[in-house]
Amino acid sequence: MDAQLETIEAIVRDLFDEYQGPVTRALDASQVAQWDSLSNIQFVVLTEQAFGVRFSSAEVRSFRNLGELLDAVARKQQARP
Repeated sequence: MDAQLETIEAIVRDLFDEYQGPVTRALDASQVAQWDSLSNIQFVVLTEQAFGVRFSSAEVRSFRNLGELLDAVARKQQARP
């Protein structure tokens, strides 16, 4: 497991403490019973803080799973001056 996925897993396990399933790039909100609109905002904020990035509302709406979110994190980190 790569470092970014480990960081996301820690966020998922902390925020969605009842979720016991695997945290993979394919994981999406429909697979986590606690993942609702409010917790999605919390998840995005925690992710932004952990990786030092910011997402637009349009970007957040476009993510279909953790893999797409992690790809966006990587792009934003590579684009830093």
